[in-house]
Amino acid sequence: MSGRPLRVAKLGKNFGRQRALVDVSLEFAPAVVTAIVGPNGAGKTTLLGVLSTLVKPSSGEIRLGDEAWGRTARQRIGYVGHEAGVYADLSARRNLRLFAALYALPDAEKRVATMLERVGLADVRHDLPARAYSRGMLQRLALARALLHEPEILLFDEPAAALDPAGAAWLAQELMRERETGRLVVLVTHDLDAAAQTAGHLVVLRRGRVVLDREKAQGFAAPEVRNLYEEALRDR
Repeated sequence: MSGRPLRVAKLGKNFGRQRALVDVSLEFAPAVVTAIVGPNGAGKTTLLGVLSTLVKPSSGEIRLGDEAWGRTARQRIGYVGHEAGVYADLSARRNLRLFAALYALPDAEKRVATMLERVGLADVRHDLPARAYSRGMLQRLALARALLHEPEILLFDEPAAALDPAGAAWLAQELMRERETGRLVVLVTHDLDAAAQTAGHLVVLRRGRVVLDREKAQGFAAPEVRNLYEEALRDR
């Protein structure tokens, strides 16, 4: 996959008098996992909402390569949150069929079968509704949904929340697998160890501002991430 950088310039977002994002400028590169971390209320989820086009910024600009970022960009995005974002009364297969129809995918049945196999849900009983799934199964289905249309960009908002260690490890492997395909991956997380496990680009937000923007091609060790995080917050 030949990806393009996603550039954010002087991004701001206000909710009434509250400034959730203040002059945020960042560049997200393809084939890199960017981890966005910060304390509660730092603006992490707001930034991801703006990147996903679900939240309209108050100021600033976003561009994917030379292309302006807007609602037409949604077809290029795959999104996984801490909620699965699937229909609880439908099975995994029927959920993916529905999303395939929404994206008007050619060879939809083949694509659905491929994604179910990819995330380890191919052998689940075909009539079992998603509401009967475990937390780990729901996140597997969420990833299949997000990848179904082969997006250029993957956005993750606390995807490992409430997962057991085995589920979290599986998810980390999938993030790295997508990085290797050349996709641009953005991960919002409170888990500094998870950030260290996958990220080659670390961003720390505090009170809506970028207080650390660091890239490291070989990745970060967990103690290094913790030290960078603590220093970034202490110095502001």
